[in-house]
Formats: sequence, C-alpha cells, structure tokens
Amino acid sequence: MSDWWIYRGTDTPHDGIDGLPAPPPWRDFGETAPATPFDRSTNGPAARWLPRAAAYRPDEGTLDMVNTALYLRRPLLVTGDPGVGKSTLAHAVAHELRLGPVLRWPVGSRTVLRDGLYRYDSIGRLEEASLVRAAQSGTQAAAAAVTDPGRFVRLGPLGTALAPYALPRVLLIDEIDKADIDLPNDLLDVFEEGVFEILELSRAADTHPSVAVRPADHGHPVLVERGYVRCLTFPFVVLTSNGERDFPPAFLRRCVRLHVPAVDDRSRLLDIVRAHLGADAADAEALIETFLRRSGMGELATDQLLNAIYLAGRVAGAGGATSREHVAEMVLQHLNITVPAVP
Repeated sequence: MSDWWIYRGTDTPHDGIDGLPAPPPWRDFGETAPATPFDRSTNGPAARWLPRAAAYRPDEGTLDMVNTALYLRRPLLVTGDPGVGKSTLAHAVAHELRLGPVLRWPVGSRTVLRDGLYRYDSIGRLEEASLVRAAQSGTQAAAAAVTDPGRFVRLGPLGTALAPYALPRVLLIDEIDKADIDLPNDLLDVFEEGVFEILELSRAADTHPSVAVRPADHGHPVLVERGYVRCLTFPFVVLTSNGERDFPPAFLRRCVRLHVPAVDDRSRLLDIVRAHLGADAADAEALIETFLRRSGMGELATDQLLNAIYLAGRVAGAGGATSREHVAEMVLQHLNITVPAVP
C-alpha cells in the first residue's frame, strides 16, 4: 500500500479524506473575491479570484493580438491545442484590467444565438397570472408583479456582455468550433451592431417602455428600453477553438485571430510552473525534461505538466516510495493516442 493513497480500495470506512492536502491553485473553488471590487463601474458583483488567471504568462505575440482586439473593439478568435491556455486568457485580461467576472458561454452542437442572448419564461408568466386570477387577490402589488414582463426575462452571457455598462465586460465563448454551422454567421449582426431585440419586451413597449431584467451573473438589474439592449462599449470577446472546423470568411473578417502554440521552451515552461506553484516548483526541472521528451512522441498539454509537478510534490511529501517517473506515467498521457478498450 502506498503511503500517499487516500482511497485504499478496502471495505473499511475511515477518515482519510481529512488528510487530503490543499488542492492545486487552479482547482481551488473556495477562493474569495479580490480586494478591489468591480462596483467601481456598477458593472456587477466582484470577480471571483482565479489564481490561474493571475499566473497566466502570455508571450509577446499574444499581447499584441489582445491589444489589437481591445483597440479595434473586435472579438478575439483564439485557436490552439487543448491545454495551451485559450480560456484562461479571458480570465487573465479581466483580472488585470479589473473588468469583473468573466461571462462564460459554453457552446455545443445544439447551441443557438438566442441561448446566449436571453431566456423568456413564458410558461412561468402564464402560470403566475392564472394563480393570481384564481385566488382573486385583487391586490395592486400582485397585479403589478404579474404584468411586469421583466420578471420573466433573464439575459444570457452574450446578452449581459452587450448591456449598457460603463466599462467593457469580458465574454468567453468557449469551443465555438463545436457549434452548429449557422451560429458563427448568426453572431455577425450582433458583433457588428452591438444591439439585439428582446421580442417579448418590444411587444409590451407601449405599456412598459423601460423594464429591468436580470443579468446572467446575478449583478445589478439591466434596464431595457423599448425591448432593445444596446451596448455603450463593445465587450472584450474571446472565442476559443480547437481547430476542429473552418469558419466562413465573413465571420473571420470580423475577428482578430490568434493562434496559441504549445509551449516547448524550457525557460518559459519553468516560468509558467513557478507562477502557478511558487515554491512547489523547486524540483520541476526533471519533470519538465520528461514532459518535453514525451511531447516528442505525442500531444501533451501544459496543464498536464502542472498536474504532474503538483502531484509529485504531494507524493514526495507523503514519504511514499512512488517515484516522479511513475507520476509522469500516470499524468503525462498523450492526448492524441486512444486508450485501447478492455477486451
């Protein structure tokens, strides 16, 4: 039995979980918000502190393209292999520029534009109206609540990013290459005009010209005028892609494009490891060498190296006989090699 095991595969219950060490910084979900809140711009709640964002180390080419997108107010389409930090880039920009919590919109094959813009609970509104009529409460407050259409609208991540905030929000549209073929083209008009219509509120504009609706991040309500949401400043939009599909030229023309290559430089890998793990990276050189050697035989991601170094430190701290080489075998598994099925 290895000394570092928490789960031991026996049928005897025990309290070994109490000995589980602190998680890696990038897997710690209990961190608090940063000292500087986001309400300086009334853009919503304070951003949740993400250590991986503060530890992100972009190269000069990445900095050039991020600033190009900021200056031009254009979306940034980021391509690259899994694990190179495409999604973390959005959090790093939001952290450094104090732009609040990142609005994340994960995309799948069935995702449509409206999913990102808003949701309208039509069934909920009908049910509530029926209940009030059935109870015959007749109170003015109850009647006003039912007739307020904003209570049944919730902005999506894209819709919240396009709200009229004083400062740009940061929106992460994750894995856009997994979307239906129509979604990139459907985004064109929204990206170009910075405005969209909530049809249910437009229909009620004569009686409710100004309606407060809930944003995606539970921040301050957003005031919608006559059914239209129009941004004051274009959000910083990061679209990530693993390169699994091509995009139409009209879509690419409206984006600033950045390809993030895999990191294969020893000194830069060491900087990344030390930024994430600090003193825990003292013995990282040997595992970096293993990582670079194994990278030549198949695809690996930088976060796998971080996981290997973190786990190697925990195993060594437990005083077990498990070697760093064994840790590397467990964690540094090639991404482009299919695990054979068990016969």
